[in-house]
Amino acid sequence: MSTEVPAESDQEYAAILSACEERIGYKFTDKGLLRAALTHASGAMHRLASNERLEFLGDAILGAVVCELLYHRYPEYLEGDLTRLKSVLVSRQTCAKISKELGMRDFLILGKGMSTHASIPPSLLADVFESLIAAIYLDGGVQFVREFIAKQLTPEMELAAAAEASGNYKSLLQQIAQREHGTTPTYQLLDEKGPDHSKCFKISAQIGGRRYQPAWGRNKKEAEQRAAQNALHELAGREPPYPSE
Repeated sequence: MSTEVPAESDQEYAAILSACEERIGYKFTDKGLLRAALTHASGAMHRLASNERLEFLGDAILGAVVCELLYHRYPEYLEGDLTRLKSVLVSRQTCAKISKELGMRDFLILGKGMSTHASIPPSLLADVFESLIAAIYLDGGVQFVREFIAKQLTPEMELAAAAEASGNYKSLLQQIAQREHGTTPTYQLLDEKGPDHSKCFKISAQIGGRRYQPAWGRNKKEAEQRAAQNALHELAGREPPYPSE
């Protein structure tokens, strides 16, 4: 259960922070940093006492550490491949998922209105994960925060890399579309040619109002995967690998 600020004594706060430290596997020297990381704007005396500034810093640290982890872990990947993996790993969706798995909802310091909600918005869970990263960095330095991020993100990294390696570009595009636009891609059949026993299909991926370069395939499944790969390349600022004609 998340914490409502006015009702808590210093002793109760200490117990909450200690339980949180045990959950995340890191003990803070400066408990004030952890408390700030857990404090939503609704539960702060003023905005500067909330976790918003820590969230700003944590977002940058997360991006830098993920880039380093990917660079060393996948030496055979090109820049575009690394960019696609990074976009999944640092997404709000992934941050919220990890925060939920850590049970951070139990430790959030919220105002009265927020604390009475049955569920915590995913955006708030993502914020507290990034804030926690910044707090660990400020308290313990680069090595501790790198270890924390690596521990939490390695399973997600392996899943994303497996999708990339298996050619499951539709799955990867869906993750990015949900993060960036809050929607899922759709696929349009634009053309087909050839005899019934050997048809080829031309399909494009679309996210919101934007349609990406279509691709041909020997069946609809292949065409959709190629269309998704074209879209991923365009999103990364690269030339699509499959021609539309």
